[in-house]
Amino acid sequence: MTVRMIIDTDTASDDAVALAMALRHPGVRVLAITTVAGNCSVEQATRNALFTTELCESDVPVHQGAAGPLLVPASFATWFHGQDGLGDQGYPPPLRRREATDAITALVATIRANPGCTVVTLGPLTNVVMALRQAPDLVDCVERCVVMGGTVNAVGNVTPAAEFNLWFDPHAARAVFSSGLPIELAPWEICRGDAGLNRAEQEALRGLNTPLGHFFVDCNSTAMEAARRQSGTERMELPDPAAMAIALDKEAVVTRSTRHYVEIEAGSPLTRGMSVVDSLNVTGNPPNVEVIRAMDVDRFKQMIFEAAGG
Repeated sequence: MTVRMIIDTDTASDDAVALAMALRHPGVRVLAITTVAGNCSVEQATRNALFTTELCESDVPVHQGAAGPLLVPASFATWFHGQDGLGDQGYPPPLRRREATDAITALVATIRANPGCTVVTLGPLTNVVMALRQAPDLVDCVERCVVMGGTVNAVGNVTPAAEFNLWFDPHAARAVFSSGLPIELAPWEICRGDAGLNRAEQEALRGLNTPLGHFFVDCNSTAMEAARRQSGTERMELPDPAAMAIALDKEAVVTRSTRHYVEIEAGSPLTRGMSVVDSLNVTGNPPNVEVIRAMDVDRFKQMIFEAAGG
């Protein structure tokens, strides 16, 4: 059965790989791509999404959304992904144009028209919460909401306690996590360690000698250098593709998951955006999130190579 999918993204380097994984998957029909500010400005995220769809020879509609967080100032991750979000490789402007309909309107209309769909969020949750405010009934229309964000072990990549997507707009994240959406959380740490592509795997990806194989490596060059400076890794860590792999083939990819109550800290400057996972049920609150704890890294990497044309 074909999976009907909507992707919300702050399109930068790893987002682009995730988009290609979905657009090139034979069992998936991407209904819409909605863009949001986060890794870069929403205008740049839209441009990058359009460019990626062109590389994938896809005409899926791209809708531009929120230009910044609900209540806090925007702080883009250009230090990590480059000024253009795609590693500053000098990619040409896309030929395609974004849709006239904004992302919030598109989310409401597309989800309502496709009950049982899968929503995959690869960036801050600003668009999602704005759509839910307009149409609370969307909660009952979504079968799966796979969220790339947060950490389970409280080791963050933008502050000591927070992952970037939830930190960028903590108020949106807090609202979405309490909304009743069927959230499957793909935390940042599952893409680390052995899940990252090592040097040989990066060379093998480029060695496919396909446009997407080269693109996957090149557009992540700035991110890889930033990760090396931050944590010392020589691997290409791909959090958004990890979330997408879970959305595309959960049974094959996920090896361990648990359900917990999860709340997002929005008030404290010290722990802004922290995903507080009640692993021991000390609050007594009912679980609201399925937390992905581990995945089959070999299958994950295979999916990346398949998307690149290998």
